[in-house]
Amino acid sequence: MAGFFKKLKEGLIRETPTFQKAYKVIFKRKKIDVSSIEALEESLYEADFGVETTEEIVNKVQKAYKKDKNIRKNEISDIAIDVMKGVLEGADQKIEIGTNKPEVICLIGVNGSGKTTTCAKLAQMFKSQGLDVLMGACDTFRAAANEQLKSWSDRLDIDLIASSHGSDAAAVAFDSMVAAQKRNKDVLLLDTAGRLHTKSNLMDELTKIKRVLKKIDDTTPHHSWLVIDGSLGTNSIEQARVFHEKFGLTGLIITKLDGTSRGGALVGIYRELKLPIYFIGLGEEPDDLKPFSLDLYLNAVFEETEKETV
Repeated sequence: MAGFFKKLKEGLIRETPTFQKAYKVIFKRKKIDVSSIEALEESLYEADFGVETTEEIVNKVQKAYKKDKNIRKNEISDIAIDVMKGVLEGADQKIEIGTNKPEVICLIGVNGSGKTTTCAKLAQMFKSQGLDVLMGACDTFRAAANEQLKSWSDRLDIDLIASSHGSDAAAVAFDSMVAAQKRNKDVLLLDTAGRLHTKSNLMDELTKIKRVLKKIDDTTPHHSWLVIDGSLGTNSIEQARVFHEKFGLTGLIITKLDGTSRGGALVGIYRELKLPIYFIGLGEEPDDLKPFSLDLYLNAVFEETEKETV
């Protein structure tokens, strides 16, 4: 977990403004003043933490500054942490897998969000927990998707149901569900095709998968997780809203927090939709997917700030 923490922290400070960069603006200054607070506000906006969260933090900092012009830098950190804990309360819920047999999990999202890689990572994670897993390659629109998931299937020694490029995705989902039942699998992971949330015809094809699954078992899918590229910023909020309306999301997975991610989009999504953030992804390897921890996230954001506090 220490290595994962280090990778998370490095990802959050790379390339684009984040909480940590926002606070570095203040911590480089000898004394907090009005311009410091303005710089903090600008950095938080750039980091995509959203209007409401940014205003809440800044308003409380301004109030504390008016009360004491000699406010210490660590007090500002404490204010922001308290706000964030309030905003993200309940975001790091634990997911229970294994109460259904098979437990059906649909992964959805736009192209390039990392669904296929995430599907493989989840499969490996559940396998390591002693669960028998089957993957369904329902991304029949992208030519390389089947090959990519087949490669992961061979590498991880996990069963896969797939069809040819251009096949009916709902039919693959149906076959995967039937196979999971016959083989007595614990978990069925369905990797669906990436689609723009603005294309209604593609969204209709996605809901067809859900209808087909319900014909076999009305309780399925048990989980519908939106996989979001963490580098997209506020654009991901609109994605989440539309997918939630069309498919009924039950949780989120935030990927690519190891690169150019702003890191703040997950705050806005959770604030608006109150969907739990079950996992975060920090790389391409099977072990680069971990359950989301609010404490881990805030520690990665504020650790360096706290070290600089005197």
